[in-house]
Amino acid sequence: SIQASGFDGGKMLTRIDLEDDRTPFILEASANAVTDLARHELIAMVEPFMSSRPGGPGTKVVNDLSPEAVIKSIHIAQGLGATSAYTWLKLPAVDDMERVMDATTMPTLILGGDPVDDDPVALRASWKRALDRPNVRGLVVGRTLLYPAGDDVTAAVCASVDMIR
Repeated sequence: SIQASGFDGGKMLTRIDLEDDRTPFILEASANAVTDLARHELIAMVEPFMSSRPGGPGTKVVNDLSPEAVIKSIHIAQGLGATSAYTWLKLPAVDDMERVMDATTMPTLILGGDPVDDDPVALRASWKRALDRPNVRGLVVGRTLLYPAGDDVTAAVCASVDMIR
């Protein structure tokens, strides 16, 4: 178990596809995990996405990264489990982060985004806007710093560290 292993908590990717018959089972499993983790005073890191399969069943999952969809996923994630006392969110940096983050009081980490497709200056600006919100506690940047545009890892890390309060 997570507790027996000495971990601080568990993380779950929660894809919410309103057209997929399996979504209720995913939400129930996520809610049970949130409840069980909270019972042991362990963090539940929920990474919710409104998702779909535009090509039909069995095709690639596409996450809706519009502010409205992220807000909807937040509202659903906040209701998972018997308590949200130990729940944190892990959310993508999207347009209108101020409005998105106003949709929750939960502590939140911001995903780094795709280092290949995104303009690094615009990406860091979106991180900064998110980090200015009081409930945003940090970044989960991964590939964005490992494989930055221009291959300058040091500059990418320094620019990111400068944003952290």
